[in-house]
Parts: sequence; structure tokens; C-alpha cells
Amino acid sequence: MLDAVGILKELHINYAVIGAMAASFYGVVRASFDADAVISITTQSLESLEKTFKQDGFQTELRRGDHRDPIPALLALSDTYGNRVDLLAGIRGMDPDTFARTVEVPFEGERIRMVGLEDFIAMKVFAGSPKDLEDAKQAMAVSGKSIDRSLLQKTTSHFGQKALKVLRTLI
Repeated sequence: MLDAVGILKELHINYAVIGAMAASFYGVVRASFDADAVISITTQSLESLEKTFKQDGFQTELRRGDHRDPIPALLALSDTYGNRVDLLAGIRGMDPDTFARTVEVPFEGERIRMVGLEDFIAMKVFAGSPKDLEDAKQAMAVSGKSIDRSLLQKTTSHFGQKALKVLRTLI
């Protein structure tokens, strides 16, 4: 993840770490074989980004979603040690201000941008699998009163009425 983040920083591409790393940051410890980040880039620009990662020694796989997929495109990265990072080119319905609400955190002597708490919960609610909903519930339980409930509702509303309804059952 740190090597990938270094390249994103060098290219001035906004990103937010999501998935299991973000879950752990918000107090929901679980194992994962990869790291995930959402990036602020067009799907057309991903091909150029893929070339950059290849030149830096990464193995890459560019996957494009169809019109029903909430993830327009994903750039999967791996290295010779088996480390994996998935870079998502946005998530359909994601609040455009998500990147402005990231939290810089220390990680292995560097600083990385973690998705904000409310955005993390909203994404998990939108994803909707039992594991995702459990992550959202646990993050809310751990964070308690520090959650900005109006911001949480606003960020979740970008994902649609179904996501808002699920959020209400969790609150």
C-alpha cells in the first residue's frame, strides 16, 4: 500500500484508504489479503496510471465494470511478495466531498489518507453484505458519540434511498 500511495501522491491523485484497513482504523479488526483505496480519477485515465505502476514493477490488472456495477473500474496491483492493492476509480453515488474528509494517519513511518468515519460507514451500508453491515455496526459502536449523524445521513443519501433505509435500521 505504501508504494502505491507514494505513486498516487507523486501524481497528485486524491485517494482514500477503505476496506479492511479502514475498518481496523475504526476499531473493527478483521483479516484481509489485500488493501483497498478509492481514487479520484476518470476511468479513461486508469490506463495511463496502469502503465506507471507497471513501470514501477507492479503486476497490474485493469477491470472495467458494466453499467450496473457500482465500481466503474478497478486497477488491481500486486508485487513479487504477494502484496495486493485494489484501486477503485470511484464508487457510484459516493459523495464528491469524500476526499476532502479523509484523515491523515501514520502508517509504517509514513502518512496515509484514511476515509472519514461517516464516509466509511456510508460505503459499508451501501455495499450491504452481512460482513459490510457488521463492519458499519461495529464502527458505530466503537465511535459512539463522535459520529456526526447529520453528515452520516448526508453521505449515505448519495447512495440512494435503499442505503438510507438500511442506515436507519442500524442507528
